[in-house]
Amino acid sequence: MASYDRVDAGTTDRFRFAYDAPVIRCGRHTVRELGAELAAGGFDRALVVCGETVGSTQAVIEPVREGLGERLAGVFAETTPKKRLSTAVDGLAALEETGADVIVAVGGGSSLDTGKIIGVLAARVAATGDDGAGRASREDAIAEVGEEFEETGAIRVPDDGVVPTVAVPTTLAGADISQGAGVTAGPAGGLVGSETGGGVSNPQLMPAATVVDPSLLETTPERVLAASAMNGFDKGIETLYAENATPITDATAARGLTVFQKGLFAFGDGNRDAWVFDALARGAVLVQYGVSRPDGTTLSLIHAFGHGLTRTGNLQQGAAHAIIAPHALEFLFDRVHGRRDLLADALDAENSDDPERAVVDAITAVRDRLDLPGRLRDVDGPDREAFAAVAEAVLADPFMANAPGGLAPTVGDIESVLDAAW
Repeated sequence: MASYDRVDAGTTDRFRFAYDAPVIRCGRHTVRELGAELAAGGFDRALVVCGETVGSTQAVIEPVREGLGERLAGVFAETTPKKRLSTAVDGLAALEETGADVIVAVGGGSSLDTGKIIGVLAARVAATGDDGAGRASREDAIAEVGEEFEETGAIRVPDDGVVPTVAVPTTLAGADISQGAGVTAGPAGGLVGSETGGGVSNPQLMPAATVVDPSLLETTPERVLAASAMNGFDKGIETLYAENATPITDATAARGLTVFQKGLFAFGDGNRDAWVFDALARGAVLVQYGVSRPDGTTLSLIHAFGHGLTRTGNLQQGAAHAIIAPHALEFLFDRVHGRRDLLADALDAENSDDPERAVVDAITAVRDRLDLPGRLRDVDGPDREAFAAVAEAVLADPFMANAPGGLAPTVGDIESVLDAAW
């Protein structure tokens, strides 16, 4: 076994925790309290942003409509898993037409992220709107965003004016308590000349409120819910071993993993009792708390792998996490301590003589119980010839900055993890 300079990376007697969390409502049928939450936040008119499936699923959209009541200004049901910038531009038109002052994003990460981008676009247009003195028009402002995104992979967020969002998740991926948003663009959208992917991160993008309703999770297709769960579950795993972990995030992530794991095992076993979805909702909230902060994030190695795999192929994020997480953890534990004892404790394996093996086995068990893929060769992802490019994308991912000190992987190291997952 290797020796380690830091046994408990991320925990010291001194730490700084700056965090502006959204209002969180979690519980069965809390979606029916949306109107009251908007009133408490001083919002009058809401544009619901969702995908076509959510927009046409009465068991989801009707409780949202009823909850919003007279504050519902309109529904924009055009988001897609690709999180297209052009879709956000269309959503901006809907926002302007309805005169909404808040976006209620309903669905998975695609809708939640697109809702945030709509809010940013509204701020950019407001900041550069035509005031009669020759300032840029709305179209010029949007074109500028496209050029900027193609050049940098990011979108500048103005100092003020971002239209706030209220997040109503229907999956477990964990995009609902985050100040970040992913976005892509392609030539077909008319804003960029080549396929571009990237993201935006800014404290203004943290939702004003998050409403997590287990009764909505029950409406999500089981395969979608299972895949999203791996993404969310890994947020808790990474928060414990991240270089910038704190005692506060230790507490929420550890408790969240315990609750999440219990719910996921029951769900994987076919149990559809109400308590299972309640546990999934609470676990998802807890593992997210404190992950996305003004001074950084605790997302790290596994999420960097996920980005590298999905941005260089057609692999879905949840499947990427399911396949790569056990191998990424084996690599991490071979190089650094990775706080394996704390992880084992959170995953109900505190009495194991080999906490490293216990943690890897626990996350593998979650994956297998959810019947998710375990090998890259079995999914529509990059082939082995593309592993060098994937490895470079992983190492270039901003989340690698949060990896435990001393890990320092090379392209060859990352390729070896991908080979193990093949």
